[in-house]
Amino acid sequence: MLSEFDLIKHYFAPSRAAAQPAHVALGIGDDCALLAPTPGMQLAISSDMLVEDRHFFAGEDAQRLGHKSLAVNLSDLAAMGARPLGFTLALALPAADPAWLAGFSQGLFALADAHGCALIGGDTTKGPLNICITVFGETAPGRALRRDAARVGDDIWISGTLGDARLALAGYRGETALSAAEQQAAAQRMHLPTPRVALGRALADGGLAHAAIDISDGLAGDLGHILERSGVGATLDVDALPAGPVLATRAPALRRAWTAAGGDDYELCFTAPAAARAAILAAGAASATAVTRVGRIEAAPGLRLADAAGAPLDLRLAGFDHFK
Repeated sequence: MLSEFDLIKHYFAPSRAAAQPAHVALGIGDDCALLAPTPGMQLAISSDMLVEDRHFFAGEDAQRLGHKSLAVNLSDLAAMGARPLGFTLALALPAADPAWLAGFSQGLFALADAHGCALIGGDTTKGPLNICITVFGETAPGRALRRDAARVGDDIWISGTLGDARLALAGYRGETALSAAEQQAAAQRMHLPTPRVALGRALADGGLAHAAIDISDGLAGDLGHILERSGVGATLDVDALPAGPVLATRAPALRRAWTAAGGDDYELCFTAPAAARAAILAAGAASATAVTRVGRIEAAPGLRLADAAGAPLDLRLAGFDHFK
């Protein structure tokens, strides 16, 4: 049976230390890790916890879970326009199952390596399955994309597509009928989100965007955080919201509801001046990420929803809340 230290040695620290990037001065194996961020840069730090039967189903594929556990944290760095540096992993496990650990670590490190983000420490213990990652990044002073920086007159943009993750959840729950192929396609967005790190960095480094947030709890709720923190309001063209390819085949009412408040999308919502439109489209193309203009920041407080013709929509939307 694997001990705690055998578990770490075999699945999370095998000869990886030799390949660590220069900004990791000391990784796994001591009481603390040592990071050496680029001189003059600011650290960006975020932490997310994934709990079995709350954030993912019991029995979830370990490799997909490894990917998603890190992806949701990298998405936070993307929303700030930060470059990933490293991360810690705190892992509670019901048992030290070698097959599960092999799959989880494979999914985790495939994404980490793709973004040059090294595992630098953490903790393991026995208990109900719980995954907590803290990620570290860096950004130039004054360049971070903050929630409190939206300005009246800004365009509102969305990366990628929305709603397929919520549609997949509905399929799992039996709330809507999906074919096997549709369920599999929609579930890719639920289980394997793509953190928009390259786009976020381009928006920040180029000074293109003012404010940003990653869409984890549904667009309406997450955009609401920008509006509240910035002291502004907005009108959102709900029919302009880019639906995922499976959701796009559904009825308009469902598309509106789950693009505007579906959750688990891990796309970026950001605001930017109209003068930056061409540069934003170019940044999207350079990062292989579709970007769509979906609304406008206004002085009057509150979020107003409209259809493609500009007529008001009376939709009851709310973001996900862990305690409701």
